[in-house]
Amino acid sequence: MNPRIGVVVIGRNEGERLRVCLAAIPFEACQVVYVDSGSTDGSVELARRFGAHCVALDMAQPFTAARARNAGVRALLELLPAVEFVQFLDGDCELQPQWLAEGIAFLLQNPQVAVTCGRLRERDPERSVFNRLCDWEWEAPPGDSKACGGNALMRLSAFQQAHGFREQLIAGEEPELCVRLRRAGWRVHRLAAEMALHDAAMTRFTQWWRRTMRGGFAFAEGAWLHGMESERHWVPETLRAVFYGGVLPLAIALLSVLASPWFLLLLLVYPAQVLRLARQRGGYTRAFYLVLARFPEFVGVLKFVRTLLGSGPARLIEHR
Repeated sequence: MNPRIGVVVIGRNEGERLRVCLAAIPFEACQVVYVDSGSTDGSVELARRFGAHCVALDMAQPFTAARARNAGVRALLELLPAVEFVQFLDGDCELQPQWLAEGIAFLLQNPQVAVTCGRLRERDPERSVFNRLCDWEWEAPPGDSKACGGNALMRLSAFQQAHGFREQLIAGEEPELCVRLRRAGWRVHRLAAEMALHDAAMTRFTQWWRRTMRGGFAFAEGAWLHGMESERHWVPETLRAVFYGGVLPLAIALLSVLASPWFLLLLLVYPAQVLRLARQRGGYTRAFYLVLARFPEFVGVLKFVRTLLGSGPARLIEHR
C-alpha cells in the first residue's frame, strides 16, 4: 500500500453501483474509506467485505455529501497519517484503471495545483435523454478550471488549509471549496485523461427536475456566499434562473391579462433561446433542456431564499 494515497468513497443506498465502484479501486495501492449516509441496503457490509474502512454518519444530523467527505478525510488521517493525496469518489462512479497514477504524477509535477480531475463519462448515455444530458454536462475542456465536481483528486495540505468542505451545503460544495482554494493561491486543473464512469440511472423527468432544482439551490447559495467577490461566483447563473424561470413568465402573464393578449408573443423568447443554443454540442435536445432548466432552477432559488429567511436547515434534494 502506498502511504501517500487515500480514497474516500461516499454513498447512500447505491446497491450494485457501489459494488462496481469498489471493485474498480486498487485496494492494494491505497487506503480506502467508505462513508455511508444512512443506507438500508447493506452498503456498509458490502464495503467491509471489499476491505474498506467504514464510517457510518450519525443519523441525528442532516446528511450532506460535504459532511460525508470531511468525515472520510478525518478517518483517513487516523488510519494513514502520512497521506498526501485524497481521491474523492461518489459511490455511483467507477474509477478508471490509470487515473490515480496519472493524477498523482501531475500533482507531484505541479506543486501549486490543489485539485485535479479528468474526464467523467456517463456509463449508459443512450438509456435516456437525461443520462445523455449528464454526459454532455461532464464534458469540459482540459486546463486550469474554476471548479471540480465530486470526483476529484486533491492535495491534502491544500484541503486542510481551506478547512475542507462546508458541511451545511446540500449541493455545490465542490465549486465553493475551489473558490476558497483559488483565493488562497492554489490552482484547479482539469486533465484530458479518463477519470471515471458515472451511473446517473436517471430515466424519469421528475428525477431530472429535482436534480436541476438542486442546482438552482446551489447557484443561489454560492452567490450568497461569494457573489460579492470579484468573480461573482454563480451570480450570473442565479440571475438567469430568476429572470427566465420567474420574472419574465410572471411579467408576461400579468401583462397579457391586464393589458393585451399580444404580450403572450414575448414567450417566443424561449424558442429563440433554444435556436441560439442549438448550435452548441447536443443540438436541439440539449438546448431545449437548457432553456427548460430555468424553471426548476428558479424553484431551487426560491427554496434557498426560504431557508435563508428561517424556515429551518436545508434538506437534501435527492433525485433517486
